[in-house]
Amino acid sequence: MIRSVLFVLVFAAAASAGAQTPETHQHEPAQEEQHQHGAAATLFSPRDASGTAWLPDLTPMYGFHRASGAWETMVHGNVFLQYLNEGGEEHRRGHQAGSINWLMGMARRPLGTGRIGARTMLSLEPWTIGGCGYPDLLATGETCDGDTIHDRQHPHDLFMELAAEYDAPLRGGLRWQLYGGPAGEPALGPAAFPHRLSAMPNLLAPIGHHWLDATHITYGLVTAGVYDRRWKAEASVFNGREPDEDRADLDLAPLDSFSGRLWYLPTERLALQVSAGRLEEAEAAHGSGPRVDVMRATSSATYHIPLGPGGYWATTAGWGVNSESGEATHALVAETMASLDGANTWFGRLEIAGKAAHDLHVHESDDVFTVGKLQGGYVRYLNTRSGLQPGFGLTVSASLVPAALENRYGGRVVPGIGLFFTVRPAPHSMQPATATATPAVTADPHAGHVSAP
Repeated sequence: MIRSVLFVLVFAAAASAGAQTPETHQHEPAQEEQHQHGAAATLFSPRDASGTAWLPDLTPMYGFHRASGAWETMVHGNVFLQYLNEGGEEHRRGHQAGSINWLMGMARRPLGTGRIGARTMLSLEPWTIGGCGYPDLLATGETCDGDTIHDRQHPHDLFMELAAEYDAPLRGGLRWQLYGGPAGEPALGPAAFPHRLSAMPNLLAPIGHHWLDATHITYGLVTAGVYDRRWKAEASVFNGREPDEDRADLDLAPLDSFSGRLWYLPTERLALQVSAGRLEEAEAAHGSGPRVDVMRATSSATYHIPLGPGGYWATTAGWGVNSESGEATHALVAETMASLDGANTWFGRLEIAGKAAHDLHVHESDDVFTVGKLQGGYVRYLNTRSGLQPGFGLTVSASLVPAALENRYGGRVVPGIGLFFTVRPAPHSMQPATATATPAVTADPHAGHVSAP
């Protein structure tokens, strides 16, 4: 817990150093006209999410923005100090106090007619989450102590992203983008759950994480894409192997996996994606066999609606399928959050997934079991202090298992509960402008946004 408190202090120091009017800004017509006739546009867009993924344009930014010379920086993050208690049979249940956390820094500057940037994302979960992860019944994926993890969510690695990016015009409104580095996220799946507005107040990872967005921590990748204001096509080559249990190193390996993704944003409220990829040696062997290759396909829709001053309703629905060793399993997730005033926030998630017996440590069976999880919660965010917004929250869940697993989980419906304190930056909203003083940014539909003074 001492490291958790230190992380909060570091977060606050970074936020204070990068803060520039963190309040939510809304443009009146006269203000908008003023920005369209000479204000410098920011190089960051509300649609920017994890890696090269997109969110709807109507997305508030929870971060700190600062310009220094030609460079602009953004600092994002989220810190939870939580106590979790998952019920069930003694070999499944668990309780733990710890901290789920991440801090992200981004820097961009113009270069010729384009722009360059650097990104990093860090987490102290290797030290603030004990054991093999925090209690999360029916969660599976990765390894710990020489075995696969079940009914717990593994900690995130210290280095979640270490990447560079380049973006430049091609022709008319068409642009191209290059992104890559020793750690980052390939073009596969929706925006990772920590970055989705629909999941932001929810501290728990989805149990379908390894069907949808688990590649948000990949050690070695290159992504290239072309896009305009409404759509993007991109492809990646990357190291598809899951991180090992040493959470503080870089698990570099050959870039022998590949993926492709298509985005379409028909309105400022909606973001759609489909993607597919082949992950070489992605998962640890079951028993003494070789590592397992995975074919993965996903689709998702994210929809945002403003609700009153400072309020939003955000919903994401996603589907993923993994095919490994000739067997396909599916996962569905529907998650939502709603806040009328930015202070009182409700969230929920419903999931259904097919999980192989060996993933759930049911070794005498080769079946695929259909399981589910229903989770909901509430956060009361307090007044902003030094650009940071603290809050207190509660989450409750029900893990759903078939009759064949009833004895192993202590029932068909297994309850869970969590209490938490959270800190995040206050929202810093940006609105699109139709013209700017910077030609390179004017041509860029991905970054043509301005913030209020």
